[in-house]
Amino acid sequence: MPKLCVITKKSSVVGNNVSHSNRKTKRRIYPNLQKRRLLNPATGQIITVTISTQGLRTLAKWDKAGWKYDLRKFAAQ
Repeated sequence: MPKLCVITKKSSVVGNNVSHSNRKTKRRIYPNLQKRRLLNPATGQIITVTISTQGLRTLAKWDKAGWKYDLRKFAAQ
């Protein structure tokens, strides 16, 4: 599963674990990605995408507003 959201383009970032004595070790911080089967409103077909939970909220907002979008274009980028 790719570690990239198709809507928000969120990906993992690098940070530090900081101990109480202020020692730092590298760590990776991953986004909350889900593999979902969603209905593509442009074609009426079901498409499987890797999307973050924030991206799911964005799609819900777009659906509520009646905006037209094509998931295939997002997935192809």
